Amino acid sequence: MSGSSVLKELEGEVAAINRALVANLHTHVPFISQVGQHILLSGGKRIRPLLFVLAARLCGCPSNSLADFSTIFEYLHAATLLHDDVVDAAATRRGMSTANTIWGNQAVILVGDFLLAKALSLAVTTDQLKVLKILAHTTTMMAEGEILQLLHATNLALTEEQYFEVVSRKTAVLMSAACQIGAILGGVPEPQEEALARFGENLGITFQVIDDILDFTGDAEELGKPVANDLKEGRITLPVIHALAQASEADRRLLKDLAKDVQPEMVPEIQTILQRYDSLGYARSRARDFTRAAEDCLSIFPPSKEKDIFLAITAELLERTY
Repeated sequence: MSGSSVLKELEGEVAAINRALVANLHTHVPFISQVGQHILLSGGKRIRPLLFVLAARLCGCPSNSLADFSTIFEYLHAATLLHDDVVDAAATRRGMSTANTIWGNQAVILVGDFLLAKALSLAVTTDQLKVLKILAHTTTMMAEGEILQLLHATNLALTEEQYFEVVSRKTAVLMSAACQIGAILGGVPEPQEEALARFGENLGITFQVIDDILDFTGDAEELGKPVANDLKEGRITLPVIHALAQASEADRRLLKDLAKDVQPEMVPEIQTILQRYDSLGYARSRARDFTRAAEDCLSIFPPSKEKDIFLAITAELLERTY
């Protein structure tokens, strides 16, 4: 199944998820819906809610209410994006003005808190204590990941181990939870539940590593942000970690100097150093390793349409260009 065909296959699910995202945002405070819809409807691949829906279907869960439950994962993701943009003082996301530049930091932080609370209130409707425990663990891990990322900002001595620790907490844990909770609602045995949790974790790491590659190779218009924006904002990612470890002393000093105050005209020089040491290729090979690990996790499941779609998604996320 190709990337275009998997997207076609999932159009109905994405449309149902988008309807549920808007419907579940109705509150007594219209401003919350306004800010929430700005971040939720400004684009995005809906990867997290789709992973939940597909995992639930793979595990035999009836389709009733899956779209509503799936919004839990997009609301949690959107809450972190709102908070991220305030912490980073970001001006654009997905090619649009960030919510904090329109409504201010205080309002946006509070709307992020509302989305977190809304996600947890929806989770309660599953009537499953295990679901709530997983989400409590997930939100704790995500908060730790955000704080670790802040503590590691501009740390050019960051190790791969420290990088993957942040990625696991900040990105992978929510994809893992989406898959695991889908399995729980499907009532499958624990080995299958654990396999889907590991699948989501590996897929989440792949997703973030590819994001970090695209920060240096992607098209600014497609990405909705400037090239090398992560480095400009102080995030030290896998390609830079690898280049600093492999570079000559002169190139290492130059890359460190460039990273301290990234300007648009410096980007080609940074890209040249990354290419010289095949740092982007190295990062892609690591992403490929995690993709293979994700695919291996699915071997416990018999053939099905959902399994085929999962495999197609893993391939598409590895090869994506935005």
